[in-house]
Amino acid sequence: MTGQVETRHFRTLFISDVHLGSKAARTDFLLDFLRYHEADTIFLVGDIIDGWRLKRNWYWPQGCNDVVQKFLRKARKGTRIVYIPGNHDEFLRSFPGTHFGGIEVAERAIHEMADGRKYLVLHGDEFDVVVRNARLLAYLGDWAYDAAIVINLGLAAIRRRLGMPYWSFSAWAKLQVKHAVNFIGEFQRVVAEEARRHNVEGVICGHIHHAVMEDIDGIHYVNTGDWVESCTAIAEHPDGTLEMISWQRDSAVAEIKTLAKPPVLEDMQAA
Repeated sequence: MTGQVETRHFRTLFISDVHLGSKAARTDFLLDFLRYHEADTIFLVGDIIDGWRLKRNWYWPQGCNDVVQKFLRKARKGTRIVYIPGNHDEFLRSFPGTHFGGIEVAERAIHEMADGRKYLVLHGDEFDVVVRNARLLAYLGDWAYDAAIVINLGLAAIRRRLGMPYWSFSAWAKLQVKHAVNFIGEFQRVVAEEARRHNVEGVICGHIHHAVMEDIDGIHYVNTGDWVESCTAIAEHPDGTLEMISWQRDSAVAEIKTLAKPPVLEDMQAA
C-alpha cells in the first residue's frame, strides 16, 4: 500500500489475537492500522494480551505499551470498547462487567448490525478440544507455534531488506498440514452451531488465526484473524455490511525497549 491514506470511520471494528507480550506481535502494523481507522464501537475479541508467554518470560516492549495507550485514548474520546477475553488472557475472565479505563470486559456479546442482523461475538477457545481438555498439549502446541514464528521473523527481516512485501511463513505452514486444515474446518462448524443455538444470523470469533468470512449452513461465520500472521480486522459499515481489512504496512518502526512489569501482572505471576 503506497501513497496518502485517508482515515476511515466505521460503525464497528472487530480485532483479535494481538498477543501483546509475544515477540511475534505486529504492534507496528496494528498501531498504523489504528491511526487510520476509527469506529463507534471496537470489540477486542480475545488474546489481546498473551498472559501465557508473559508468565514464561517477561517481554513488554514500547510497542505493546503504545497499543494499550491507543485503545485507552480512543475510549476517552468516546469509542465504546468491549474486551472479550480469550484463553491467553483468561485472567480477565474473572472481571465480567468491570470497566478498566473505559474499556468494558464481557464474556461474550450479541451484537446487532445496523441492518438488524444479530451476531454472536466470542473468542472461541471453548470450542477448541485441545485447549479445553488437554492443557499440556495446548502448551506444547504453543511452543511449536513459537518456533514457527521465530522462522517467520527471520524471513520477514530478509524480505523487508529486499523490498518485498510481508508474507507469513507460519500461516503458510499451518495450511500445509492436513490435520490443521481439518481442525479449522471442524472448529468453524462447531462455532457456527453455537450461533444457531443462540438464534442469531452470524458469529464473529478469533482464536485460530485464520481470517475468513463464509456461509456455513445458513450461518455467517466470521473469523477476525490475528495481528501475528495475517494482520486482519473486520469492519462493519454504517449500513451493516462487513468488510475484512488486511493491513500490512507500517509508517514507523517502534523502538524495542522492555518496560517494567505492571503490579497487576506481577501479582498474576505470583498467584
